[in-house]
Amino acid sequence: MPASKVWVTGLTVGAIAVVAALAVQADKGAKPEATATRPTASASARPSAGPTKPAATAVPDGSGTGRRIVYSLGEKRVWLVDASDAPRRTFTVWPGTVSPDPGTYKVDVRRDATTGSDGVKIEHIVYFASKSGLSIAFSNAVDGSSPPAVASGTRTSGIRTKKADGSALWTFGETGTAVVVVK
Repeated sequence: MPASKVWVTGLTVGAIAVVAALAVQADKGAKPEATATRPTASASARPSAGPTKPAATAVPDGSGTGRRIVYSLGEKRVWLVDASDAPRRTFTVWPGTVSPDPGTYKVDVRRDATTGSDGVKIEHIVYFASKSGLSIAFSNAVDGSSPPAVASGTRTSGIRTKKADGSALWTFGETGTAVVVVK
């Protein structure tokens, strides 16, 4: 056998030995285990070991009951809550410079489309309050964009949503639907 073949064979055997040794070491390590168990009613009903932070998607306490739109000024978030008090959708929003006061309102006017006070074409406008001579409404930009920066001192009262969220709010927020504004 020529020397070059011996050399290649030796390197191949050595490489196989190294790979085998690494495989044995890897096999000795901790292994994740997948389980296919279902939680039982008693397991899900147990209290937690300590205090937990409420999920970001939890409907705020004190926001009423029944079918409603909940708007949190502090979280800049909206929840669409069904009659059984279950949140069906939640999403963040871009508030205007003038915000409604906390309280309960009703959707009083809906408008398909117009141009917002910032000059952007908007749709799915759901009016529910007024403050300082301005009508306050949820809407989304027709082109799906976020609102442009407004000049200092400009008063805007639109609460802008993303396009898909605006469509969902439009479908959910029929005239007469409660809108609960919380801090």
